[in-house]
Amino acid sequence: MNICYDHIDTPIGRMLLAGNADGLTHVGLPEARHPLAIPPGWQRDPRTLATASRQFEAYFAGTLDAFDLRLAPRGTPFQRQVWDALLSIPYGVTISYVELARRIGKPAASRAVGLANGANPLAIVIPCHRVIGANGSLTGYGGGLTAKRFLLDLERRHAAREPLTLN
Repeated sequence: MNICYDHIDTPIGRMLLAGNADGLTHVGLPEARHPLAIPPGWQRDPRTLATASRQFEAYFAGTLDAFDLRLAPRGTPFQRQVWDALLSIPYGVTISYVELARRIGKPAASRAVGLANGANPLAIVIPCHRVIGANGSLTGYGGGLTAKRFLLDLERRHAAREPLTLN
């Protein structure tokens, strides 16, 4: 299946988006530990990824707290279970790896959960940045701790705002 890609400029740097007819397959962060090289055969196509681009723009502007995109991450059944659990962490909220392991019914698997979290190909959309150490510390993030801190601060700032009311 053909993969399309595009780059978008964000406050944390230039990100890579990739997807196919099934949905978004990859979000590459600027400071990724393991950056994705664009394979031969991928085609740059901003139109195919325009909805994702607009949603990222709104997310970084603080006006979008949940992405509404078709997702097509590839991973093992365990990784997909962890990624599904990540989707249930509310905007502006953090949990620990231990809590995430408990939520998937595997309380002794926090290290495996951490590895699955780190293998998440759809950073930000599947909010792996919302998982922190049991003591509240910012632990490793594939996009770098500076990006993780930025994302958490962005969400806390916008999640804390007062709801608008009409007079």
